[in-house]
Amino acid sequence: MIHRRETKKIQVGNIGVGGDSPITVQSMTNTITADIPATVAQIHSLEAAGCDIIRCAINDEEDAVAIREIKRQIRIPLIADIQFDHRLGLYAVENGCDCLRINPGNIGSKEQVIQVVERCKEYRVPIRIGVNSGSIHREILQKYGGVNTDSLVESALQEIRTLEELDFYDIKISIKSSNVVTMIEVYQKISELVNYPLHLGVTEAGPARSGSVKSSIGIGTLLYMGIGDTIRVSLTTDPVEEIRIGREILRSLGLLKEGVDLISCPTCSRTKVNLIDLIQRAEERLATVDKNLSVAIMGCPVNGPGEAKEADLGIACTNGYGVLFKKGKVIRQVEEQQLLEAMMEELDRM
Repeated sequence: MIHRRETKKIQVGNIGVGGDSPITVQSMTNTITADIPATVAQIHSLEAAGCDIIRCAINDEEDAVAIREIKRQIRIPLIADIQFDHRLGLYAVENGCDCLRINPGNIGSKEQVIQVVERCKEYRVPIRIGVNSGSIHREILQKYGGVNTDSLVESALQEIRTLEELDFYDIKISIKSSNVVTMIEVYQKISELVNYPLHLGVTEAGPARSGSVKSSIGIGTLLYMGIGDTIRVSLTTDPVEEIRIGREILRSLGLLKEGVDLISCPTCSRTKVNLIDLIQRAEERLATVDKNLSVAIMGCPVNGPGEAKEADLGIACTNGYGVLFKKGKVIRQVEEQQLLEAMMEELDRM
């Protein structure tokens, strides 16, 4: 059983992060934030996929002003991602963002950082400190000999101290690396030094296939250790896929009970139905089902009946048809072409 490390709980809009709050899945829009219809449409698709928190890049004042109307049309909290210009942080807070993602080290002078922090205090908006290999100060790079676990952690601690010196503690932290081993090491180390909630992710993980593997290993390893309060799978693809993979990571570790656990065999010469096509179609149909159930679709009568009986709903296929199981009992035999619809009908009744 996984025992999560206890961290400080903060509120991002109506979502708790850290403490005893469930681990949340995040993504980031890739629309121009000021294009309100496009941004809202993408967020709606992410909400439908199970996204808990959304982040939007704020590149100019128009983007910041758009937050207010976007918030009116969505259901999940919105994080404003700010780089370099502290004024955009002020505008974003004033227009209703639920959290501010900044790197205090690149947001401007100390006076400008103070302005942002004071505005966040006034509006009760938490700050996510975001550190990556491109944001480490030169003196820290020189001290630790480049980008590595020690320099990344020291950079994060420096940013944390900056906020703490301003009496601001409503903080969550991300320290991201595109190297999976480094990512695991930095979160292990920072988790031993502070109790702020941690945002996990392998940054710039890459395209869907390789990025999903890297993210699953990095994020999954840390979650198994009890480290992490919110996650983002960073993929070069439709952001909806980030949510699907993120939720699957949580579900595979027993950290998410919503949604269907789909079990299927890898196929072999004993498979006498088009199982790959059946599974692909089933995966699409089951993606929006929130019931906490296991569904097994097996391609042959060797291991199929056993797996199907263990699942809440199961199919054991043979030559051109399948046997439908429900809670371990045979319901009926169904021809291959009607298997998916028969399964979905039974699922609706459960």
